[in-house]
Amino acid sequence: MKYSVMVEYALHSLVYLIDVPPEESIGIKDLSEFQGLSETYLSKVLGKLSKAGIVSSVSGVKGGYKLSKKPEDISFWDVVKAVEGESPIFQCKNIKANFANQTENCDSCASGTSNCTINIVMLEAEEQMRNYLRGKTIAWLEEELNRTLPSERIAMAKEFFHKKNS
Repeated sequence: MKYSVMVEYALHSLVYLIDVPPEESIGIKDLSEFQGLSETYLSKVLGKLSKAGIVSSVSGVKGGYKLSKKPEDISFWDVVKAVEGESPIFQCKNIKANFANQTENCDSCASGTSNCTINIVMLEAEEQMRNYLRGKTIAWLEEELNRTLPSERIAMAKEFFHKKNS
């Protein structure tokens, strides 16, 4: 299992958007410069978050992005789902139909009422992971970063975006 780096950039971008006043936004140029990314790549990330209703775009000279929801209402799972989609990680290939020359087809794997033990275990594990990610929010992430990062580093990031918006 592997999530793309796009998920990480999405989470980082959301943290930077937390303190943006309601009447302001942060431009894609500033977000990409701060993270060392191309504007094109970060535009794709924020486009996915916008489509999912996590951020909203503001047009115009002072345009950019801002959160559409409160940080405590945006879970890690919301971000993963927006960026990666909702398809199960484990994709049953119905190989048991080939086992011991069986000719019957297993249609239950895709229906959600699987009788395949392997598929059941893998899907249950994925659901536990999704539930864990649902329990971690952007507000929680901000609290953790405030607790673990040096205060100078946090102040530097806030100052970077404040200067750009002034």
